[in-house]
Amino acid sequence: MAAFKPQRQIYRYCQINLAPPERVFPLLCPVRETDWLDGWHHHMLYSESGVIEKGCVFSTPRNKEEDTTWVVTHYDPRAYEITFARFTPGSRVCVLEIAVAPHGDQRSQVHIAYTYTALAPAGNQFIDAYSEADFLTSIRFWEKSINHYLTRGEKLKRIDLDQDR
Repeated sequence: MAAFKPQRQIYRYCQINLAPPERVFPLLCPVRETDWLDGWHHHMLYSESGVIEKGCVFSTPRNKEEDTTWVVTHYDPRAYEITFARFTPGSRVCVLEIAVAPHGDQRSQVHIAYTYTALAPAGNQFIDAYSEADFLTSIRFWEKSINHYLTRGEKLKRIDLDQDR
């Protein structure tokens, strides 16, 4: 039997959000995300404040997998930076780094990096199956959704997006 060799995959994206960092950054919270991201579900496991903070722990459901557990490992609201470590049992870990910066007077540039590392053969299978195109579809829906919320104050439904095509 061959020894397990974990794979790693990194995806990066820079999106433009239609508001300054002080409006964008607070939305990068598991509680606030329900306001603007269609299909987002979470279960808060630990937070002293009830919202995002360093050490906050929450989980999200996954299709055909155990729930993914998230831990906020870095949180700096002054610098508009946040890092999450995500753990999907029997599969993989993912480090999600987000940095929000001003982009003109009323916009933000949001640098996003996902680093997936397999923990088991199922993690390698996930990495093999999750393509750059899959990542871009997901991250661009995030970008459209947050911008829709920032400009209209309402959640963009996936069906609305499908009608835009």
